Amino acid sequence: MADEPETPAEETQAAAGLAGEDPNGWPETSDADSQSERILNQDEIDSLLGFDLSEEEGSERTGIRAIINSALVSYERLPMLEIVFDRLVRLMTTSLRNFTSDNVEVSLDNISSIRFGDYLNSIPLPAILSVFRAEELNNYGLLTVDSNLIYSIVDVLLGGRRGTAAMRIEGRPYTTIERVLVQRMVEVVLSDAREAFEPLTPVTFTLDRLETNPRFAAIARPANAAILVKLRIDMEDRGGRIELLLPYATLEPIRKMLLQQFMGEKFGRDNIWEGHLATELWTTQMEVRAVLDEQQLGLKQVLDLKVGDTLMLNATPDSLIELRAGVIPLTRGRMGRRNSHIAVRVEAPLTHSARQAVQRTP
Repeated sequence: MADEPETPAEETQAAAGLAGEDPNGWPETSDADSQSERILNQDEIDSLLGFDLSEEEGSERTGIRAIINSALVSYERLPMLEIVFDRLVRLMTTSLRNFTSDNVEVSLDNISSIRFGDYLNSIPLPAILSVFRAEELNNYGLLTVDSNLIYSIVDVLLGGRRGTAAMRIEGRPYTTIERVLVQRMVEVVLSDAREAFEPLTPVTFTLDRLETNPRFAAIARPANAAILVKLRIDMEDRGGRIELLLPYATLEPIRKMLLQQFMGEKFGRDNIWEGHLATELWTTQMEVRAVLDEQQLGLKQVLDLKVGDTLMLNATPDSLIELRAGVIPLTRGRMGRRNSHIAVRVEAPLTHSARQAVQRTP
């Protein structure tokens, strides 16, 4: 029996198969097209934006987040600040041992720059935020005590047993006793901070208020840069963290002092260079002109001058002569003779314009 001719529908399907289309008329997607249109997964998006949650907090940021944070001023540009905080750690180790009557070890974890809004969003709650005022700097700072340290301090001060972890109760606000005990510890830390800054500049840190909600502890705009200092306090098997945050606006009045490499460093002054510069200035040659008289002549009269012509000056042997350095008048004097040389005896002090010119000289 002869083969029956293909129906128009079958011909359409066959043509579609040859043309790379499915029977419904849609073009088939090749492997190359599927790879070029591949959708990024969440890990790749986080890596591109620089929000990789697996990164350590102190590691380098990459991606768009690194570009955004590049506008922050690094604390390494303030070398004296690290010396101040090292001194703070030593002072806190002694004062907290006296405060708790326990073996306390204070360590400096890291110093970093952060935006104030990012820090408020990163505070692990519950916590107590202490807003303090720097009196001489006329600005505020923030001291955060995490919950582990709060319960550890309460346990130590109220006679908790050694070797047992501090009890932590979730879902309730801090009691009055807990807030009072933490406030006493914060006052001890602020007193140590005042002593740490004392060799550099006198600064008095006064506790303003205690907050448990970060929104009520806003002391700067969210985009403002700040210095974040993380301190670790260990009391044998108990302890926690204290975070000290100082906005750059607070440190701005003493920024020149914080730029020092060591205590007492003077910027822009070098005694050896000053002595060399003074020596060179004293030996510098300067051209000084003695002007007898000045006259204004017409251009035609000047062009008609010939050899042998005489110009009459409006000056006598007793007239004062002006001494000039370039266009700047220096002083006045009288012309005379000394041995075989013509001399000028100064009759007036240095002019005001000459003094101003010397002061403007870099």
